[in-house]
Amino acid sequence: MTGTTVKICGLQDVEVLKSLIQMPVDYTGFIFAKSRRQVTAEQAAELIEVLHSRPSTGRPASVGVFLNPEREEIDEVLKRAPLDFIQLHGQESPAFCDDLRRQYGVKVIKVLSLDPGGSEAHALKLNSYLNHIDVLLLDTHDPVYGGGSGETFAWDQIPAYQNWSRSAGIPLMAAGGLTPENVQTLVQSYAPDGVDVSSGVESNGVKDIAKITAFVERVKGL
Repeated sequence: MTGTTVKICGLQDVEVLKSLIQMPVDYTGFIFAKSRRQVTAEQAAELIEVLHSRPSTGRPASVGVFLNPEREEIDEVLKRAPLDFIQLHGQESPAFCDDLRRQYGVKVIKVLSLDPGGSEAHALKLNSYLNHIDVLLLDTHDPVYGGGSGETFAWDQIPAYQNWSRSAGIPLMAAGGLTPENVQTLVQSYAPDGVDVSSGVESNGVKDIAKITAFVERVKGL
């Protein structure tokens, strides 16, 4: 069994979540940024209530996904939906990340969007984020939504960012085009601390429990 964590993102359905929390999933993601998987604060609150039906020791962490949010948007969501993590997909500053951590007591996942061809789509001065974020997530750049493209990036970029994350003492997660068919290769070849999937465990745009199960099994080596 690997120690790689699993995040299932883009959750919208209570029944899917009830099945998912029976599995060794570490993070559940709720998207507040513009997306076909977008949820409202009220929907997220209902889903988080399902999470909280589990004992805290075995409960997946809740992650809210945002793209260049205003503080007012974060305020409104957190009033209704008690998230554990805020995931930031845009050009949010280190000061903004740190402010969220201090004011709300949440942890911050900062996303670095990488071009599928191998070049960085958005310059992110990683050292300026040192001590201001809790997780670094590599994802494939999408020109409209920032992430969630369903495409992989060039995985041979991972080691350079892994070196930075290890020296910073924070986990590095990888997303972008992952599926039950390719995730085992990623984990065995590059050993990220965690993997993040959304469209890769869907059928016809809907979360597929069989695909989620296969994905988790292949990451965890069950």
